[in-house]
Amino acid sequence: MGVGKAFDLKKAIHEVWAVNEAMNQLLLKHMDARAWRAEPPVGGRTIAAIFSHMHNDRLLWMTVWAKGRRRPAHTSRHTVTKEQAARALAQSAKAMENLLAGTRAAEDAVARLCLMLAHDAHHRGQIMMLARQLGYRLPGKVNYGIWHWGKLWRSLGMARRWPMP
Repeated sequence: MGVGKAFDLKKAIHEVWAVNEAMNQLLLKHMDARAWRAEPPVGGRTIAAIFSHMHNDRLLWMTVWAKGRRRPAHTSRHTVTKEQAARALAQSAKAMENLLAGTRAAEDAVARLCLMLAHDAHHRGQIMMLARQLGYRLPGKVNYGIWHWGKLWRSLGMARRWPMP
């Protein structure tokens, strides 16, 4: 942000949320199909179920924060495919972005964004750990790619430069 330029909260929310979703899509794209429904070694959700949960949890929060607003369809943790999960997450990401951008109180928008970012990040870590435990290593471009916000930022055509050194 240069001197004299006003901070645009809606633009910042859009950009940060878009990068967050790019991380989800990167992880989905490179997930080994054999790991998708593999049973976790110590019980719990499969990778497919975790991705389905991420999408469905967004829908739950949309219900709480914007009653009556149209939402994308739920996914089934038992039957969702990688392709369906990718489409569903993209749809719920767009719907959540619209909800966040339309939130009147800036403090509420930021709090909601932080909640959703933390939730997605928690489950990305869980998915990556589970894939490794199952013997399916993700390529370095995923393991390190989700930490290269600058590259993701640029890959999405964000107008301003990545704000971190």
